[in-house]
Amino acid sequence: MNKKSALPPGQKIYPSFDRFGLGKFASRVPAEAARISIDIAGDVASGMTVAAELARLPRVEQVTDFHCVTTWSFCSLRWEGVRFADFYREIVLPGAAPEGDASFVVLRGKDGYCVSMQLQDLLADDVLLADTLNGEKLGIDHGAPLRLVAPAHYGYKNAKHITAIEFWCDSRHYRFPLPYPNLMDHPRGRVALEERARYIPNWIIRPLYRFLQPFARRKHASYLRAHMKRQQDGHSA
Repeated sequence: MNKKSALPPGQKIYPSFDRFGLGKFASRVPAEAARISIDIAGDVASGMTVAAELARLPRVEQVTDFHCVTTWSFCSLRWEGVRFADFYREIVLPGAAPEGDASFVVLRGKDGYCVSMQLQDLLADDVLLADTLNGEKLGIDHGAPLRLVAPAHYGYKNAKHITAIEFWCDSRHYRFPLPYPNLMDHPRGRVALEERARYIPNWIIRPLYRFLQPFARRKHASYLRAHMKRQQDGHSA
């Protein structure tokens, strides 16, 4: 249920929780989204692929709000998955052995999207690798088979369709995949501090994002309908 609660600065309630994004990722979903497989790479002693290992981690359920950088929010989403902190300490550290300074983390999705996070932020208790939303397995619209849930950070930091996680000592191997990265990407993107962009003031970027919202929503809705129809036609053939 989307009940009104105290919202962070610059946010407004939106009545539905739809897949959303700007640029080319508004109309892109992965071709295959059923199998969980995460490649661990970067400044690590040994690269590895994580799949069945996730099942041995304790599962967590939490209810949190989602805040999009484009100023809309949806409250009281019930996520289930494993804590990123458990994933890091129980699987990544012993298996891949990242270097001590490898705190710049890049998350890559099966749809080609990528985004960076700081390791200290990912280790917060409420950051999950989630596979379930509101009691149901994630669908293609919200990041199947596995996505990041980081409630303290704007939605674009919450990568969908995760297929690789890289731990680097610096940002040389990362570029935000949308135009004008300094406009669209902040090093941390914390909601409470309204870190929407690196250099552009919020009084400029808020109205710009609000203007772009309806176009992105229509693009998403149209593409997802076409994608679902292709899937249905393929199953019935």
